[in-house]
Amino acid sequence: MIDYVITIIRGQFEAGLAMLNECLVKCPDEYWDGRIAKYPFWQVGYHLLCFVDCYLSPNEYAFKPGRFHPRGLKELQDEYPSRRFERAELLEYLAECRKKLVVSLSAESRESLEGPSGFSWLPFTRGEVHLYNIRHLQHHTGQLSAFLRKQSVDTRWVKVGWRDA
Repeated sequence: MIDYVITIIRGQFEAGLAMLNECLVKCPDEYWDGRIAKYPFWQVGYHLLCFVDCYLSPNEYAFKPGRFHPRGLKELQDEYPSRRFERAELLEYLAECRKKLVVSLSAESRESLEGPSGFSWLPFTRGEVHLYNIRHLQHHTGQLSAFLRKQSVDTRWVKVGWRDA
């Protein structure tokens, strides 16, 4: 049963990442700084990837901010990142998150999924962290997709698994 649950989580997570990838790829250069509420398009994508990355870590102490986080954890905690990120950088970060997804899910067991989230601010199980992460991914990907559609850029729905843009 646990293999089935992990397969479902991976399939839906990869579909969400594929939809984000398409938004990042298809955003015309002139809209890269376009506003979604009060944030530029690129920042919504960056914020989203930071938390995908964080929540794929086994716990808050295991999350190691890397080269996409010039100010370490402050990059996630502050409202605005330390610098503007370019499309190629976000696509590279997304590719790293895809790899981390496979590693993270392969390390899960029934016991780990039923155990604590590993994040002091998330009062639920590790299994629910994955669903929470997918919801966060889809929420912001929906914002990016809606923004692009207003600019007459079509994006598609991905049902399951990774699909190239």
